[in-house]
Amino acid sequence: MTRRLLIAGNWKMNLSLAASLELAEGLKKAAAGINNVDIAVCPPSVYVQPVAAALKGSNIGVGAQNVYFEKEGAFTGEISVGMLKDVGCQYVILGHSERRHILGESSEIVNVKTHAVLAAGLIPIVCVGELLKEREAGTTELVIRKQFDGSFSGVAADDMKKCVIAYEPVWAIGTGKVATPEQAEEVHAAIRKMIEKNYNKEVAESVRIQYGGSVNDKNAKEILAKPNVDGALVGGASLKVDPFLGIIKSA
Repeated sequence: MTRRLLIAGNWKMNLSLAASLELAEGLKKAAAGINNVDIAVCPPSVYVQPVAAALKGSNIGVGAQNVYFEKEGAFTGEISVGMLKDVGCQYVILGHSERRHILGESSEIVNVKTHAVLAAGLIPIVCVGELLKEREAGTTELVIRKQFDGSFSGVAADDMKKCVIAYEPVWAIGTGKVATPEQAEEVHAAIRKMIEKNYNKEVAESVRIQYGGSVNDKNAKEILAKPNVDGALVGGASLKVDPFLGIIKSA
């Protein structure tokens, strides 16, 4: 099965409104005509609506960096899936390492969010990955298996096919370090085997597994060439048109 690559930019807590719109307009122009790769940007929540409006009619989708799992109610400061859908979101990043390790978000919380996103018809990009000490201890696969099982518990096979998984070694995020293409492929292949074990080969071959962790326009081509790497979740390099476009073209 040929899986369509997805290049998604996670802008994190960066940029002003003016800078976000300038970046969106620049990407819209630069990426016009690229139709063999899925492209998305995930701005801060306060900028999702204007960025989505700026990108309307383009080949670039819009995602959110997080969501709450309840539909509505007294949850001060939170944003529901319905609200994101209402302002033009198609994707939602869930369980990013910064939310897991800085904000204490558990796989159980990621799981209820995943169910909420799927129920609303949006695409969850669910992140998994190990700390440096876990890789050095040789427990990478065990850590990811625990995150995978917790994050996707109760997700039906047909829904699993709609999900995107982002493997992001925590030690490579924002550090300038990057997993070698061989290291990335090894973990991506292991994740695909986890999917097959929990579901079946058809589901495993359907799910897109992105790599995230200091991806840039110089290392993307070699990483994306690996058979089990189905795109990239890009951080810092997605904040400027040229580097992000370079990654898209590598795909």
